[in-house]
Amino acid sequence: MQQNKLFTRTRWQLVVWYAAVMGCILGLLGFGMYQAIIHAHWRTLDRELEIVAGTLHDSIEKTLIQPGRLEQTTKQLLPQMPQLEKRHILGAIHRDDYYIRFLDRSGRVIALFGSQPNGLPLTSGESTWQTLVDSKGNRYHQISLSLHTQDNRPWGYMQMGRSLKDVDDYLTNVKLVLLVGLPIAMAMVAVSSWWLAGLAMRPIYRSYRQVQQFTADAAHELRTPLAALGATVESALRSPDLSQAEAYDILHTLNRQNQRLTTLVADLLLLSRMERRPLPARHQLCCLNDIISDLVEELTSLALDAGVKLTSDIQVKSLLRVFGDEEQLYRLFTNLIVNAIQYTPSGGRVTVILERNGHYALIRVRDTGIGIAPEQQQRVFDRFYRVSSDRSRASGGSGLGLAIAMAIVQAHDGSLEVQSELGKGSTFSVRLPLETTSLPDS
Repeated sequence: MQQNKLFTRTRWQLVVWYAAVMGCILGLLGFGMYQAIIHAHWRTLDRELEIVAGTLHDSIEKTLIQPGRLEQTTKQLLPQMPQLEKRHILGAIHRDDYYIRFLDRSGRVIALFGSQPNGLPLTSGESTWQTLVDSKGNRYHQISLSLHTQDNRPWGYMQMGRSLKDVDDYLTNVKLVLLVGLPIAMAMVAVSSWWLAGLAMRPIYRSYRQVQQFTADAAHELRTPLAALGATVESALRSPDLSQAEAYDILHTLNRQNQRLTTLVADLLLLSRMERRPLPARHQLCCLNDIISDLVEELTSLALDAGVKLTSDIQVKSLLRVFGDEEQLYRLFTNLIVNAIQYTPSGGRVTVILERNGHYALIRVRDTGIGIAPEQQQRVFDRFYRVSSDRSRASGGSGLGLAIAMAIVQAHDGSLEVQSELGKGSTFSVRLPLETTSLPDS
């Protein structure tokens, strides 16, 4: 329960951090996009005003004769502004949005044309670009151009402006989309973050459970010999007058439990070392024919004591060699053969088969033992897992043999699989890549 709360809290923390980071990123992107849209609209608007005002300015200057006075020909030209507007901006700007002001050099209004906004302040013509606000709060963008007479005398200023209502309405809609879209995007990010955090934490949670299970199993395995040692020592302390035979039996029991502890600790250290750093499995040429023959000969006495017949079946005439650690390969096949002997009843048979399968050597350890149920076949390679706990404990097994075998096979770039049927026996198959000179001629 406690670890579930821990992982749930960690998952929520990951969600919050991920959502916060994504929120900052999306917020910056939204702000940048909004600023880019504003900049693009202002550039377009400036260009439109420059084109329309510049065309009208050039046409008007040709008609000006007296500074501060509009000629009749100039007034006749101004009503054509909508046609100029259409021709130069292709209808993108409505003519009702425009207004024109003519000012003399002192800033006095000479004439007004177009749609004049109410309450729009009068400004000097010295500043080229201005943004003004009328009495209703509507914004206008204005350009001021100086005018000269035909003989190049200063005449005054022409100011042309247009309403920003369509631009402001568009930017308001964009802002609304961003303000509404960002929370929706954040909600989607939060949901996806929860799902992704769950996926990311699955292997961590699985590893945590494995470590937890391993710690519990190791403590259980260590408790049995330690309890036996404690009971034996306590019994000896309560009997001060021990005979030599009784003292020998006690020491023999202590030695047996000590050996069991030593083997268990050595196996645990080996597995821990292989997890931290793979075995140096590429520094020696090993002959599998010799390894299998030697082990069958060495373990025959163990098999006879268990009432099991141990034989080898080498189905290749040539020598099969692999690169690896010979000591660890001996341990690999020793674990598999001893495991097969332990789980085979008296009168059964264990056969070690060596053959070649393409570029791989195939070693199969086949027994006629108790077999393994289908749901247990993948778990037999877990640490401390036993198919038959009573039988393994009676033989002194710690449940680490197959886990060590799997680690050694993986360190040699091979594979280890099991096929079994209850009551009929099991076959453990090891595939190891062959050294090139062991391959058949092509």
